[in-house]
Amino acid sequence: MNHLHFIDYLIILIVLGITLWLGFRFAKRQKTTENYFLSKGNFPAWALGLSLLSTLISSVTFLGYPAQGYASNWILLVQGLMVPIVLLGAIWFIVPLYRKVIGLSTYEYFEKRFGGFARYYSSLSFVIRQFAGMGTVLFLIAVAIKEMTAINPFLILAIVGAVLVIVNLKGGMQAVIWLDVFQGFMLFASGIICLGVLLFSIKGGVPEAIKVASENNRTGFGPYDITFTRLSLIIMIINGAFYAIQKYGTDQTVVQRYLTAKSDKQAEKASLLGISLTVPIWTIFMFIGTALFVFYKQQPLPEGMKAEAVFPHFIMTQLPTGVIGFIVAALISAAICSLSADLNSLAAVGIQDYYKKLRPHKTDKQYLFTSKLFVVISGLLSIVIGALYLLAGNEGVLGVIFTIYAIFSGGIVGIFLLGLFSARANWQGVNIGIIVCILFTAYAFLTSTPIGLKDPKLLLDLGSFNFTHHKLMLGVYSHLVVIVVGYIASLFYPKPVLEKNLLYSSWKQNRHL
Repeated sequence: MNHLHFIDYLIILIVLGITLWLGFRFAKRQKTTENYFLSKGNFPAWALGLSLLSTLISSVTFLGYPAQGYASNWILLVQGLMVPIVLLGAIWFIVPLYRKVIGLSTYEYFEKRFGGFARYYSSLSFVIRQFAGMGTVLFLIAVAIKEMTAINPFLILAIVGAVLVIVNLKGGMQAVIWLDVFQGFMLFASGIICLGVLLFSIKGGVPEAIKVASENNRTGFGPYDITFTRLSLIIMIINGAFYAIQKYGTDQTVVQRYLTAKSDKQAEKASLLGISLTVPIWTIFMFIGTALFVFYKQQPLPEGMKAEAVFPHFIMTQLPTGVIGFIVAALISAAICSLSADLNSLAAVGIQDYYKKLRPHKTDKQYLFTSKLFVVISGLLSIVIGALYLLAGNEGVLGVIFTIYAIFSGGIVGIFLLGLFSARANWQGVNIGIIVCILFTAYAFLTSTPIGLKDPKLLLDLGSFNFTHHKLMLGVYSHLVVIVVGYIASLFYPKPVLEKNLLYSSWKQNRHL
């Protein structure tokens, strides 16, 4: 494998320098918590759209999708393809809903609709998912750069983590969004460069690539049979629909972008732009994996190389000096940008959902200081989680991420949909639904998760009563449990008296006024 040239290192340092400069560039403007977390009205719609794109696309896309495309077919791409299908009909009322009823935290809506238990259950689920995802992104970036440079992966974790925390600490949301814009262009360019080089490097070109990939089951979205016990197209379609609602309807990193826009229209435009750009990016990087498989069918690959290491190996051995530096810089930038959004959102939830409740009479200056403290603590915890992943090792990271999302989604979409569409659902019924959902999720996880390497055993073995469906369906079932149980239980309690703007029906009435 080739080593990075001085020019490559120079390009990487320039990109890191720009990243840090953007953090310090906006440091003097971070005088209030509102400006630190929202900086409302300071961004054009196109910048917010690119920010949404970069928030959703990170090193998981950069390395996870090529690894999946190399090792299997395109089935995990279905989740991304479901996003525009679901959201083009929903974004028009989700955006104004949040802009009218919440101040900063997404989970304020859950409390206004169903009380404190729903709010803290939802926000805690978000925190767990974010830390798992952030640790995975840091793990991926450390593994990739180690493969390219032989630099100690723990040192990489420390450097990337330090830059990440400094940028957030100094620049707040303004730095995060303009970094996302910068990263959006780098991401498009790097994906197109890599896919173009791959296709031109395959003997026989695109026709041969399609032929070899098809013969080796590296195309398509199968298996196509109706089954819930193993990964299949039907599972990804159902899971993808719920993922779209959860990510764009209940995820703080996305909802926070809605709040930064000048108006509802600007927020909607930004959302549509972000949605329309994510699918092509996911597709490009999945196709890179397919092309990698064909390319290395035609020439030898080092024995025992994991799927996650193939794309970094290609970058280091097949791309010219300078281009390698640009791609590595884009990879690091992707990690920093997505993690910056995560850190800012975690701090927003921490200050709004927890600290302000515990310390309600502090000054805004004190809240701002605590917000920045949350950024530092969250950054350090993410580095620790990434280090634990490195120590434990990991395979099929993209599948792991989707599984974590499914397990720790915990019925959040169910709560959101009941709140939005059912005027009859009340806090008593939904709380019962959440408790049943927790019990169901615990049962399903314990009876389907093996432990041990040599002789794996289930955490809890109930024989024929074990949960045997694929774990991606666990998240779907948890949402359905909350919807069904929550609605039925609500019928035993009085109909709630609701303030306006909390229901979809209110949005419809207001739209025609």
